[in-house]
This record gives sequence, structure tokens and C-alpha cells, in this order.
Amino acid sequence: MATRVEEAPRLPGAGERVLRGDSRWRLLPFLGPAFIACVAYMDPGNFATNIAGGSKFGFTLVWVIVASNLMAMLIQTLSAKLGIATGRNLPEICRERFSRRTSVGLWLQAEAIAMATDLAEFLGAALGIKLLLGIALFPAAVITGVITFLILGLQRYGFRPLEAVITAFVVVIGICYLGELWFAHPPLGTVAKHAVVPEFAGNESVLLAVGILGATVMPHVIYLHSALTQHRIVPRNDDEARMLYKYTRIDVLIAMVIAGLINMSMLVVAATVFFGSGLTNVDSLEGAHRTLEPILGGASSVLFALALTASGLSSSTVGTMSGQVVMQGFIRRRIPLFLRRLVTMIPAFVVIAIQGNDGDVSRTLVVSQVVLSFGIPFALIPLVMFTSRRDVMGVLVNSKTTILAATLVAALISGLNIFLLAQTFGVAG
Repeated sequence: MATRVEEAPRLPGAGERVLRGDSRWRLLPFLGPAFIACVAYMDPGNFATNIAGGSKFGFTLVWVIVASNLMAMLIQTLSAKLGIATGRNLPEICRERFSRRTSVGLWLQAEAIAMATDLAEFLGAALGIKLLLGIALFPAAVITGVITFLILGLQRYGFRPLEAVITAFVVVIGICYLGELWFAHPPLGTVAKHAVVPEFAGNESVLLAVGILGATVMPHVIYLHSALTQHRIVPRNDDEARMLYKYTRIDVLIAMVIAGLINMSMLVVAATVFFGSGLTNVDSLEGAHRTLEPILGGASSVLFALALTASGLSSSTVGTMSGQVVMQGFIRRRIPLFLRRLVTMIPAFVVIAIQGNDGDVSRTLVVSQVVLSFGIPFALIPLVMFTSRRDVMGVLVNSKTTILAATLVAALISGLNIFLLAQTFGVAG
């Protein structure tokens, strides 16, 4: 197994006891990191993209979400495996293996990506609270800030309470969209067909599919997932490392399946309610909330606002944590988490003060996805490269099949993001 960072001796936790055969709790101690990571796959930006896809093209692009989710499973599994095998996170490995100039450059772009993503997620949470409580956007943003500070404060009690809260948010989002599906009554046979049959509905649907696929992998959560697993449960030997990796794959599978089903539900509800009613121009979250009520009733719009709020709060918290990981990993510097949260809140309040309406917030979410696209290759390519090296990974090195699959996924996602950026800035036809 690869050399690990030396740590002070500690008593074995529940996970270590399972690895050593001293406990009957087989799976529960290993669940958690992937649930934090999966939050990034159902953030407010996903709400906007999925609603646009469903309202404009019906069920046509359901298969895109399925394909995206499968790729996300692979990438998040590799990130988690890196932390297990090395006891280091991806930014730390980059700092050790690359030159200082390269590490500083990677840190600067990662910070920019994390801040842009956090801006959109914070604004999404504020918009959700605004819709939920019927208040103005600025006081909703203040409430969002207070709640995120409280969530981050849970870290003083250890990481498990924070994992529990984030998982609870995921459960809330899932329950809300189960309720939305109940109200919408989508044609399940049609949904199942479009989940496995790739097709498009014109050039615009191709571009939107590229947007969904291209924004599949969140660069900040690639960095974070490796940090979540690096010291959480420490195997003593190769056999324990293999067993830990097996349980970690189950954690990723469960969490990402939930995230995929929620994303699919977003598109399916939009397709059933908006596209099915001839409303193909629902282009903002506020517009979706307003349109749901007269069609499905007040309870449906409340569920939508509650899901958006839970999504924004949880993903904003995860974004703040990711920023801390990239700074500590790339340049060995750390600032208090609360100070980082305060600093990253300021751009959101500036946007609200300058723009101040919901349509502009939705546009900000779209812009954040474009900015995020710049950072994906810088996280994805090093991840595939390092997890394919035996001197880094030891017994958990990627198999030849995994190397091939990961290389193809990295090339596809990076290429799609380049295409998406070119389209956005009018370079491509």
C-alpha cells in the first residue's frame, strides 16, 4: 500500500473495528463522505439546468442525466480512493508531485472556481428562502448566512454531526421531489424509455445536453471527496485498504443513485408540468415556482421552494469546506472557516444589491456553471493520472479497464466543457 502520512496514535473507531472483524456494524460506519459530495450534483445550478431541459424538450434528455450520473460515480469513486490509498487529498498530492509554480496556479484557479460555485449556491439558498417565506431577497440572504454559519459550527463537535445534517438535507430534497412526482403523475413508461434511449430534439437540445453532460463533474467536490476519506478510517494493511475501498464504493453508489434520481425527478416534473402544458419558456427558478402553484396547487410550490432551500444551504456549506481544502492542500495555508464563509458571502450580497431580482439570480446561476467549466480539467486530469500510478496508489491503483474508462470520461467531459465555453462566448458555430 502507498506510504501514508504519519499520525498520532488513536483509539480505533467503528469503521476500523469493522475492518478488523471486531464489530457487526458492517456498512453504517462507512456511509457519509459520498453524501456530502453528492450535494454538489443537486445544487441550484442543477435545478436551473434540469428545469430548462424538461420544460423545453419534455422527457427527451432524461438519458443525459443517467449518463452523467454514471460518469460522476466513477469520478467520485476515484477521488475517494485516492484519499484512502495515500492518506492525502488531491491538492496535497498535486503540491508534492508538481512544481511550486504549478501548485500555486492550480490553487488560484481552484479558489476562483470554489468561490464562483459558492456564490451561485448561496444565491440559490437565498432565493429558496425568499420563495418559502415570501420575503425580499436581501433579508433572505441574511438568513441564509446565519444558517450556514450554524451548520459550519457543527464541525467543533466532530465531522459526524455535519455529515448527519448534510445527509438530512439530501433526504429533505428527495422527499420534496417525491411529493412533486406524486402531484405531477408523470408517465413512468415514457420516462423509463427515455432513460435508456439516446435522442435529441433539434440543435438546441444538443447544446443543452452538452451543458448537462459538461457540468457533470464538480471540480471543487473532486478535491473535497479525497479529503473526506483521507483520515476518516485508516486501514493498517493492504487487506483492510481493499475492504475499506469496497465499502466506500457502496457509499458512493448509494449517494450518487439518490442524487441521480433527484436530478431525474427535477427534469421529469418540469417535462410533465411545463412541457405537458405547453409552457416551454420557463427559464428561471422563480418562474418555475410561480407556475407550479396554479397547475399543481400550493403544496407543490412549497415543496419546490423547500427543496431549493435545502439544496442551496447544503451545497453552499460544502463549497466553503472545499475552499478550505484547496488552500490547505495546494499552498499549506489555512484561514478560519468562519472567515472564509464571511468573505465568500460578500459577492452574493453585492450581486443582490446590484441586480436585486430573481431573474438575475437565475442568470448568475448559469454564469457560475460556465465559470465552473474552466476548472474541471485541472481537477479531473490529475485525479486520473495519480490514481493510475502504482507508486502513488499501491494496491488500490486503477485497473487497466478503470484507466481506460476514466481516461475516456475525462477526455469527454473536458472536451464537452471546451465546446460549451466556445458556444457560450460565440467562438463555435
